[in-house]
Amino acid sequence: MRYIDLRSDTVTQPTKEMREAMFRAEVGDDVYMDDPTMNRFERDAARILGKEAALFVSSGTMGNQLGVMSQTARGDEIVLSDQAHIFEHEVGAVAVLSGANQRQLTFENGLYDAAAIERAIRGDDIHLPRTALICVENALANGRVVPEETMRAVYEVGRKRGIPVHLDGARIFNAAVALDVPVTSLTRHCDTVSCCLSKGLCAPVGAVLAGPERVIARARKYRKMLGGGMRQAGFLAAAAHIALTEMPRYLAADHENARYMAGKLKQIPGVSLDMDAVQINMVFFHVARERATLDALEARMLEAGVKINGHDDGVFRFVTNHDVSRADVDRAVEVFEQLLR
Repeated sequence: MRYIDLRSDTVTQPTKEMREAMFRAEVGDDVYMDDPTMNRFERDAARILGKEAALFVSSGTMGNQLGVMSQTARGDEIVLSDQAHIFEHEVGAVAVLSGANQRQLTFENGLYDAAAIERAIRGDDIHLPRTALICVENALANGRVVPEETMRAVYEVGRKRGIPVHLDGARIFNAAVALDVPVTSLTRHCDTVSCCLSKGLCAPVGAVLAGPERVIARARKYRKMLGGGMRQAGFLAAAAHIALTEMPRYLAADHENARYMAGKLKQIPGVSLDMDAVQINMVFFHVARERATLDALEARMLEAGVKINGHDDGVFRFVTNHDVSRADVDRAVEVFEQLLR
């Protein structure tokens, strides 16, 4: 049975071209840096993201954590949103791996504010930790996109205060597509960027961390410490290269399908959502039904061939991706509406 999977864009399957490229890949030992497929990927990734150097990593979480580890010392502090993936969904890794404090700021809809970030930077006081890094995100986990001018304003704060900026760009290509700008128009407003390849870009495994050569050199050593020396990793790099060079052009269709789905969901009695918040491939919506009905929906949708995540106090998230067609959207919404009746 084929399932329609709306749980996340992490569920995307590698394309036929990726599978063939993996089969044909010429590989070596990447710890010795003699895997030609990986070397090509990292060279091209740095160019595409507008940075000096790049490093293949196993996941976006690893990319973010290496970005923090490589730019902080124990006892330092990073400034970030209280909704940031680095804080919320990375298993407390900043405390464990970097020994850094996380100063969390609250922003309306998660859209960070440069003035508030500057106010959070610590002064030169023996009692205070050193502010070593500013961490931002685009696109946000709530599906919204951060405008380029906001990113520029934060980066200018960092440059003025001598503090590097790390960008969690798990879906940076989604943000670039939504804003209709080249990805480098966004990545130029940060020092380091981590970009997921295994979400909407369909690679089976991996992410990339890009930034200055000296930072990436440190990250490479820390990656080895974390067990990320993956030896003949060119098999993964072959798929990652296609993800980075070919797949961003398909993201617009995912966004269009999300908007289409949001419009259909909004017509269902008891469903409420903000169309203005549907900016990439994520649709968040609230369902006004008794809890027993909401709790049963995940299992009942699965029985009908549609995979979804459970609700969070009545709020659901449906995510479109490369493997979800417009017909799939129609079917999924039809099933959802029937089960709510």
